[in-house]
Amino acid sequence: MKDIAKRFIENPLLSPGDIPASTPGLEITCLLNPGVFTFKDKTWLIVRVAERPQQKDSIISFPILTETGNIIIKEIEKNDPELIATDARVINYKGSDYLTTLSHLRLLCSDDGIKFYEPEDYPSLVGEGILETFGIEDCRVAQIDGKYYLTFTSVSDNGVGVGLRTTTDWKNFEKHGMILPAHNKDCAIFEEKINGLYYALHRPSSVDIGGNFIWIASSPDGLHWGNHHCIVKTRKGLWDSKRVGAGAAPIKTAKGWLEIYHGANENHQYCLGAFLLDLNDPAKVLARTEEPIMVPAAEYELSGFFGHVVFTNGHIVEPDGDTLTIYYGASDEFVCGAKFSINEILSLLK
Repeated sequence: MKDIAKRFIENPLLSPGDIPASTPGLEITCLLNPGVFTFKDKTWLIVRVAERPQQKDSIISFPILTETGNIIIKEIEKNDPELIATDARVINYKGSDYLTTLSHLRLLCSDDGIKFYEPEDYPSLVGEGILETFGIEDCRVAQIDGKYYLTFTSVSDNGVGVGLRTTTDWKNFEKHGMILPAHNKDCAIFEEKINGLYYALHRPSSVDIGGNFIWIASSPDGLHWGNHHCIVKTRKGLWDSKRVGAGAAPIKTAKGWLEIYHGANENHQYCLGAFLLDLNDPAKVLARTEEPIMVPAAEYELSGFFGHVVFTNGHIVEPDGDTLTIYYGASDEFVCGAKFSINEILSLLK
């Protein structure tokens, strides 16, 4: 499979040991899938930080948020006959699913796009309320008319949906609740209105009919979404045969809206590809890459908390208009960077 990524030689840019845990008694297991934006002449990441207690040989332990925001630790004996723990990310106990880690969102910034640090006086974003007791994950950032729209995955035992918060200064946030109910994720808002409407890509999930496909929706105000259309499906026998999901906000080009997306096959190998949407009617797909533009190849992408994964929901278009800097999660553990040529990606579309 083709891979046109120019990986940073400094990769991984961030590892779990690079920042402190949020709470005494927890340790950072994974850094994942940052949203990306520019603010005050710096490159910023809003990184998903996954934490859990230090594990013991005979016990699986994991944190859960209460509705009031307190953290409780649940412990289960590994030999319990009612425990199913074949997946590093999700376990089933007595018929209920739990995440093995609790995620929140942490802000980091950089002067050069390579060395990132936590600035002072900027808050972390944590789960709040009954719909976020298993945490919040995989934030995507869109800037529209001076306001930043943060779409993220809200997780609880009620299911997985899309939450929204907005900000202008990254210190004060307006909470808009869940804008797309369970089961839904991978929501990326376009950074420009089209014919007076907001547009967003999203990924509802079906376990029986249909599949994990990319949809598009529109909104008069960025809060209330409708007119949903399924636009990109999985492809049997190809690298994206099992699931597909949107990356960051689509990139406006002369040929159309270019979207970098992730796809996975039956073996849970995650790669990146691209598709192109019509500028005036973004529900219309014009072209799509047949082969991925990036596949797990480096050691830090092949082995980690959950190996064989490259996954992005954040990028920056550089001033030359062609260089695309993508920040991505590798093997569900590290944050990395890579550069692409937008024109080269466009040339691979069919």
